[in-house]
Amino acid sequence: MADMLAATVTYGGYINLFKFLLILAAFFGWLPLANWIYEDSQAVGTNKNPWTLAIALVGSLGLLLWLLIPIYIIGLLIFIIAIGGVSMAYVIHRNALVADFEKVLTADHFRNLFVNAEKKLQKASRGLSFITANGNEVPLPQPKTTEAYGFVTTCEILDDAIWRRASQVFFNPQKDNYEVTYIIDGVPGKQQPRTREEMDYFIYYLKHLAALEVEEKRKPQQGRFKVVVKGDQLHPIKWEVNTAGSTAGEQVKLTRLDENTVKKVTELGLNDNQIASIESLKSETKGLVLISGPAGSGRTTTLYALLRSHDPFMYNINTLEKTPLTELPNITQNIFTLSDTGTTSYSRKLQSILRKGPDIIGVEDCEDAQCAQLLCAAVKDSRMVYAVMEAASVSQTLEKWIKLVGDKEAAIDCLTAVINQRLVRMLCDQCRVAYKPNPALFKKFNIPANDVDMFYRPGEIEYDKRGKPIICEKCQGTGYYGRTGLFETIRFTPDLARALKQANTQQEMIAALRKAGMLYMQEQSIKKVSMGITSINEVIRNFSTKNT
Repeated sequence: MADMLAATVTYGGYINLFKFLLILAAFFGWLPLANWIYEDSQAVGTNKNPWTLAIALVGSLGLLLWLLIPIYIIGLLIFIIAIGGVSMAYVIHRNALVADFEKVLTADHFRNLFVNAEKKLQKASRGLSFITANGNEVPLPQPKTTEAYGFVTTCEILDDAIWRRASQVFFNPQKDNYEVTYIIDGVPGKQQPRTREEMDYFIYYLKHLAALEVEEKRKPQQGRFKVVVKGDQLHPIKWEVNTAGSTAGEQVKLTRLDENTVKKVTELGLNDNQIASIESLKSETKGLVLISGPAGSGRTTTLYALLRSHDPFMYNINTLEKTPLTELPNITQNIFTLSDTGTTSYSRKLQSILRKGPDIIGVEDCEDAQCAQLLCAAVKDSRMVYAVMEAASVSQTLEKWIKLVGDKEAAIDCLTAVINQRLVRMLCDQCRVAYKPNPALFKKFNIPANDVDMFYRPGEIEYDKRGKPIICEKCQGTGYYGRTGLFETIRFTPDLARALKQANTQQEMIAALRKAGMLYMQEQSIKKVSMGITSINEVIRNFSTKNT
């Protein structure tokens, strides 16, 4: 009897220590696998109950069969195939639900197992770090987290936008992806689209940086953050984030705020005579200067330059603005917001500012009669006023101003100067080329042929021996670098004021301005073409579009 029992035990083999330990190892390997499927199914948003039940039942049955089947190796194979089949089915299912970088058991996943995750994140940062809207430095996120994926995407996008000198970046949701547009030197350009998965992580991370509500995807939100490039803490780049919902998804706009730094009058693009005339305004204690141009022509930058030409410690300087470009040190900036529309109007807010008695005031948007009349009264009250209007020329600005005031004599009497402007891209001095212009071009633009010898234009794209384009490092192949202003300016004198009052038509008004020495903007633009500052095609593009 004892011999039969011993034979039976030997046949099953389950008292073999090695085999017993292997079963224990399989059991304790199956438990964490079941737990991972339970937790991961919740994380990826799939139904956890069926998958958890499946791995639990298959594992239990597999172990039971392993113990019951007399041939040990067959039981082991059945257990491995059962557990492996359910696990692979789950992996295929969950990988279809997540982004590429969240997939498991892929070539990239195995490759990343042998890479230091923190070093990989540092490399992916491209030398960028972030400061939140609250002024806190952002540490490197934990690897393989939502923050980490958002961090990597954000660094990639901003590094490219900074290198290409984009002043604004638009992300517009489409059916399958996001359309990306850069505004470079005032000109929009399409970039490679971004997947929705990338944008989800990008928007999530941006909202944390700018202190916005992450879950709010419909209402417009606005916030700010800073980017530190290669550890340069003294010169962080400020960005403004605007988000808003749409039927296709969440729209995002990034605006680089340091592009709107305050310039000096001499840096705007005025010629020497214009600079001398405009800089003399800082000695004036009363008068009105109208600054005009199409939308996007740099009017507010000129307003800021003129305001900053006055000593803010000697004069009480105020502004009224709807959308400030930047902060003006030692100047009181009053902002008219959407919340003001329920309690007051733009002109009423201007009136309340004037009651405080500023010496100098700058008004970003003078487009209604009441506002114009208040500014006329402020000049009579011995104040210096700078007002921005939308108009295409000095003569059109004057015509519009007279209509707003409603009294021609009063409108002209308060004027000290009128400035009208446009912005054009400047040619890259590293890759521009000179050429002899076609004589027909001189005739078309009424240019004396003897006055201009050479014009300039962007250089042609060159290629290396392999046919790869050689990109200019300064302008990134656009042919242009930065922008400058084109100006029509006129400084008022008693004789000019008298001639304008006597003018009955706009043509007579233009004749009076020309007699007073005003040069047309087109004349200024041709000079800048001949000097190699800009190109004739850029000038034509500028004057043939409504907004520049």
